[in-house]
Amino acid sequence: MTSTHGLPPEFVLQPDGSLRTLDKYDAPLLAAQRGESTRFHAMAKPAGSACNLDCAYCFYLSKATLRDGPGSGRMSAATLEAFIRQYIECQTGSEVVFSWQGGEPTLLGVDFFRRVVELERTYAKPGQTIQNDLQTNGTLLDDDWCRFLKEHRFLVGLSIDGPQKLHDAFRVAKDGSPTFAKVFAAAKLLHKHDVPFNTLTCVNRLNARHPLDVYRFLRRELGSTYLQFIPIVEYNGFERIAPQHWDPAALPRQGDPQARPGHPQSVVTDWSVDPEDWGYFLVKTFDEWRRRDLGKVLVNHFETLVAQHLGQPSQLCVYGEICGKGLAVEHDGGVYACDHYVYPEYRVGNVHAGRLTDAVFSRAQVRFGYAKSETLPRQCRECPYLRDCWGECPKNRILRTTDGEAGLNYLCSGFQRFFAHAIPEVDRIVADLQTRGTTSRPRM
Repeated sequence: MTSTHGLPPEFVLQPDGSLRTLDKYDAPLLAAQRGESTRFHAMAKPAGSACNLDCAYCFYLSKATLRDGPGSGRMSAATLEAFIRQYIECQTGSEVVFSWQGGEPTLLGVDFFRRVVELERTYAKPGQTIQNDLQTNGTLLDDDWCRFLKEHRFLVGLSIDGPQKLHDAFRVAKDGSPTFAKVFAAAKLLHKHDVPFNTLTCVNRLNARHPLDVYRFLRRELGSTYLQFIPIVEYNGFERIAPQHWDPAALPRQGDPQARPGHPQSVVTDWSVDPEDWGYFLVKTFDEWRRRDLGKVLVNHFETLVAQHLGQPSQLCVYGEICGKGLAVEHDGGVYACDHYVYPEYRVGNVHAGRLTDAVFSRAQVRFGYAKSETLPRQCRECPYLRDCWGECPKNRILRTTDGEAGLNYLCSGFQRFFAHAIPEVDRIVADLQTRGTTSRPRM
């Protein structure tokens, strides 16, 4: 956006010399330039897509070979410092949360993260609290790692897909060997050192059919009290084609055989979760959670649904009306619209070229965020569950509606089954909370 010096405040001068009226897509950057509140979250990828595992369904391994993508590499000392300094400078709140993901970030070693903590202390503003979370496959964790994580109060996300048979079906090492034993040992180490951790379970075509086996294993055998379930949905061709850059006319309609995994011309990979199985998984785990663990265990999809019915904002970006506040910073300093949108078409900046704020609140990024609700098909806009779902994640909108309109979420039928089943009970939970004078749920 070019300077508006000498122009009425409602206009902006564009690079080609023409005038454009300011609109809602300009507002966040103008607010940031005026020093108003700026809150956003950036997920750092310091090892890029490098990983010691070769999970069949991983959407990130292919970033190393993506044309004009971030490539492979390790975040340099200069990039690390530039990112940490700018990220802290940009935040106006009293709490700053750093999220370290990959690939596999523990490949960088404990000393890399000791430097992270040093830089955070160097640049933290007075009165500001710095927090860190680390998503890991757990296979490289040892006592030294756990002592560090405990000392510096890292929250760990441990990736595990359920009991051994289900986990090892897709989560294997580079040589194809199983990884369950190492991950289970990592959980024991985290417990031993009293390191808080969440479990992240990728719900795929196989384990979606065994919801209670997955839930009860995580809860009873692993001892997890915060369960995150992530549906695996991968467009066939995701390795090279960016979301929303597919041919809309070639997308199957809801109900077509190609709209489910396993068909020779399926729109998704074979390991993607079936929409009907996703609904079944949510229904069964919701009932188990409601019956045995309400108030004791946090499950991401269930907690946010309760919060939303209490009138609070969604705790998960996928259920929010607007997205765009959760960006990704790659090993080379490149800033992308989201970690599911690390494609050249969605690169919005670099920490070495301009301020992070300018990338985060750029017109392109703000339009990306608003597009989540602005591009919904009529079927979604008229759906009774619109405000519970808002079309879920845009990267999963790879179907056409039954009348041919593009932009329908692949998981739509599964979500409808879940909401129809769970919302009556959620409303009873909300009424009980309100009767007891509790009007908020724990933040995820």
